[in-house]
Amino acid sequence: MNFVVVSAASLAILVLIYGATFVIGRRIGRYNVVDVTWGASFVAVAAAAAVVGTGDLFRRLLLLALVAVWGLRLAWHMVGKSAGKGEDPRYDKLLRGDFSPGNVIRKVFLTQAAMAWFISLPLQLSAALGPTPSALVPVTIAGVALWVVGVLFEAVGDHQLRQFKVDPATTGKIMDRGLWSWTRHPNYFGDASVWWGVWLISIAGWLSLSTVLSPVAMTYFLVYATGARLTERIMADRPGFREYCARTSFFVPRPPRSRIS
Repeated sequence: MNFVVVSAASLAILVLIYGATFVIGRRIGRYNVVDVTWGASFVAVAAAAAVVGTGDLFRRLLLLALVAVWGLRLAWHMVGKSAGKGEDPRYDKLLRGDFSPGNVIRKVFLTQAAMAWFISLPLQLSAALGPTPSALVPVTIAGVALWVVGVLFEAVGDHQLRQFKVDPATTGKIMDRGLWSWTRHPNYFGDASVWWGVWLISIAGWLSLSTVLSPVAMTYFLVYATGARLTERIMADRPGFREYCARTSFFVPRPPRSRIS
C-alpha cells in the first residue's frame, strides 16, 4: 500500500515540475530548458520517496543522496550548456518544425515526465520495502561502485568537452580526446551506468526485480530516443566524424583503434 502512496506522490510532483517547465520554456522561446528539469525531477522523486516511504530508512537516504549528487550536477551542467543559446537541434529534429503547444507537450514534456516516473520506479518501490537482506549487501556495494563509475564518466566527459569547446585551437574539430577517445558518448554511458547502479542498490528482495525494465528504458532512452543516435544523426555531416566513428566505440568504452591516416 505504501508503494501506491509513494508512486502517486511521485507522479503528482512530476506533473507539477514538467508543467511549470513547459510554461517557462514557452515564455523564453526554447524548450531545451526541459534538460535542466530532467535531472532535477529525479531528485524530487527521490526526496518524495524518502519522505513518504516507510521502508528501510538507510536505503531511502542512500538513494536520495546518490540521486541528488547525480541529478543536481546534471541540472547545473545543463544550465551552463544552454545559457544564452537557442533551441537544441535535437528538439528541432524531434518536433519536425511543429512547435504548437499540443505537439510540444506530447513529444517533449509528457514523454519525459512519463519516462521519469517509469525510470524512477526502483526508487519508489525501494522506499516501501524493508531492510536489504545481508545476502544482498554485495549487490548494494556493486551498485554504489557502478554509480561511481557512471558519475565519473559523465562529469569528467562533460568537463573535457567543455574545455575542448573553449579552446580556439580545436574550433571545427571533432572531440576525440580523453574519455571521448574510448566512447563517443561518455556522458550517456555514464547516465546509463548511474541508473543500473541505482537499480542494484534498490534491490531488497525478489519483488525488486520487477523494476528491471526501468534501467532498460533509461538505456534505450539514452541510446535511441533523444540521446546518442539522434546526436549522431545531427553530426553525421561534420568533417572527420566518420573517421572518428571508425576508431571509437559507440557506447560501451573500449581502447580506441589506431587513427586512420
